[in-house]
Amino acid sequence: MADKTLNEFSATSAENIHTGPTLEIGEDSSFELKPSLINMVKANPFRGKAHEDASAHLQNYLEISSTIIIKDVDQDIILLCLFPFSLLGKAKQWFFANRDNIETWTKCSNAFLARFFPMGKTNALHGRISSFQQQTDESIREAWERFEDYVSECPHHGMEN
Repeated sequence: MADKTLNEFSATSAENIHTGPTLEIGEDSSFELKPSLINMVKANPFRGKAHEDASAHLQNYLEISSTIIIKDVDQDIILLCLFPFSLLGKAKQWFFANRDNIETWTKCSNAFLARFFPMGKTNALHGRISSFQQQTDESIREAWERFEDYVSECPHHGMEN
């Protein structure tokens, strides 16, 4: 430490720039994410804004990422390496700030939903589902479609069918 000058301590360094999680893929394994796949994931980014639906983003992301299989590479690794490309802004900052705690896709997706699908939003949607009523000027079909929209907005509602 004493060997560094004040200028060296204050100089910017690429060592301090966050990248994706450090993953163990094995000594003999290496893989490449194709640019076309990255572009598909980037086409519908999640920014972490209040009006965005985190569960819909994950559903879309998993639909796209399920189309790729790389021999000798665990699907968790692919999901974790590709996921940051689907994020922008506040959501991407969150991912890089928490990258050390994200070792598996399950941990990542659960942490993502906990952060961007907060309990207050879940409770509000749960209330809409549990107190659902058909409106006076609404057909049964329209009411049913509205109810299904509520359920799809909160797939983790926890109520019996």
